[in-house]
Amino acid sequence: MEFAPEGPQAIPMWINGHAFLTVTDAFYTVTNPATGEAIRRVPLCGAGEAAEAVKAALAAQPGWAMMGMPARRVCLSGLADALDNYAGHFAKLLTQDCGFDDERAKAEVAAAVEALHGASVGQTGVFGLVLDATRPLAGFAETIAPALMAGAAVVVKPSPKAPSAVYALCELSSRANWPAGVLNLLQGDTAAIEGLCAAGIDRLVYHGQPALGVQVGAIAEAAGVQFELKAA
Repeated sequence: MEFAPEGPQAIPMWINGHAFLTVTDAFYTVTNPATGEAIRRVPLCGAGEAAEAVKAALAAQPGWAMMGMPARRVCLSGLADALDNYAGHFAKLLTQDCGFDDERAKAEVAAAVEALHGASVGQTGVFGLVLDATRPLAGFAETIAPALMAGAAVVVKPSPKAPSAVYALCELSSRANWPAGVLNLLQGDTAAIEGLCAAGIDRLVYHGQPALGVQVGAIAEAAGVQFELKAA
């Protein structure tokens, strides 16, 4: 969809199994680092949108946990297979958003497929995940897979610089017949992170460069939310 006829394509949020549109005062323009071209934009969301995303995750998590681990592994494997089938498309998204060359983009997709197929069992609950643009797709898959195997539900906030592949994987989960609300996506920046911390998540996880992780951790600490940093 497009919010304006003359503007770049807009990427909405993903909440409760479908694209979730919102009206915000500000947008972030995603540019191709290699060309400087404005290619997409995302809404900079806040507390209201964060609350909607967390509400969906809280509602979905008990049912997801009750499915049992074998059924959840089937879901993760199905998503991995679907991602592998669309590997070229996801590699193109990574190249556009991040400026990756073809080899690095394909390796990123392959790492995400491997993470979904080989998930160990992590910590359950409802958690928020903040990503930077270093390894947006692989970092996403590597972080959520163990938690999802344990029965967790998640709200991911990708970097505004690299939202496309993360959104596409959320959308692909619906095509792979995942229960709605297990995987949700919130667009935005600092206000979105603050909104997640205020909305009732069990913990906040950051995956990326440690310098930004310190800032994210400070937001979680101020809100009294458990924080975990996973360096890229």
